[in-house]
Amino acid sequence: MLGTIPSDVEADRYGSGGIVGELEAEVASLLGKPAALFLPSGTMGQQATLRVHADRSGRRAIVFHPACHLDWHEGRGYQRLHGLIGVPAGEIGALLTRSTLEGVHERPAVLLLELPQRDLGGTLPAWDDLVAQVSWARERGAAVHMDGARLWEATPWYGRNSAEIAALFDTVYVSFYKGLGALAGCCVAGPTDVVAEVSDWRTRHGGRLFAMWPYAASALTSLRARLPRMPTYYRHALAIAELLDDIPGVEVLPNPPQSTMMHLQLPVTAAELESRAFDIARRDRIWTFPRPFATVSPTVQRIEFSVGDATLEFTPSEVRDLIEALGSPRARP
Repeated sequence: MLGTIPSDVEADRYGSGGIVGELEAEVASLLGKPAALFLPSGTMGQQATLRVHADRSGRRAIVFHPACHLDWHEGRGYQRLHGLIGVPAGEIGALLTRSTLEGVHERPAVLLLELPQRDLGGTLPAWDDLVAQVSWARERGAAVHMDGARLWEATPWYGRNSAEIAALFDTVYVSFYKGLGALAGCCVAGPTDVVAEVSDWRTRHGGRLFAMWPYAASALTSLRARLPRMPTYYRHALAIAELLDDIPGVEVLPNPPQSTMMHLQLPVTAAELESRAFDIARRDRIWTFPRPFATVSPTVQRIEFSVGDATLEFTPSEVRDLIEALGSPRARP
């Protein structure tokens, strides 16, 4: 990752100017928004953005999918730090839809949509339903914010560029290490006045660091190098998923993949998966998936598989052989 920082970078000062300003301008252009702000973490960026929307509307409710990252993985900072109220909509194992949202009767400050849905294997709503969900929020005077941590990975399936997708939303958060492989950091993009208020909250959260240029330089380099490769990653993901279909007990979620990532369910215990992963690492010098997600069954493990530069070095058949060695019941001694 350090190799993604050019030697001729112009440093910023407390997040102003230099490579940070260059990154913000490029991201704003890519997302078709008037302004963008670089922040050291998505947790900070999204909490600040939701707070701004809530303060402007005078409401506190945030509607999101039950597997929302802010609710599951961030200690509910939106609630503890900002006094916002989370309103999960729908079932945890199913995508959010317009019809699901019709069951929410209070008027929210913000509708938060994650594209793609990471905890559902990178699934995406159909375009028409996505438009309908946004309309639901607009009809209720709510802002619409995208958790676009992996937005870059969603563009091939939709057949639309980032700006076309982002045009549906008031504000968009994008990550630079998820899918792009840069150092930590993110941008929030949206109207100039909203982004200015998010900047104030960045200061209040302690995110206005003296020198942010190493992160921004890595982000800009990785963005320029890997964003054009997303269609290639996606085609590789489709080819891999097609070959995994005939491994007994292995399930691809979703199938076919809708982004450059997918989840795989393997019919093995956690101990078996760990043992096989370390055997492959020792024997073949290939690092796979030693840490699964929990499932309702101790004999089924769920792993997250993202396709990027490293995966392109393997043919779909080679990937299939690795997954079979990890997860096929026939691999048991």
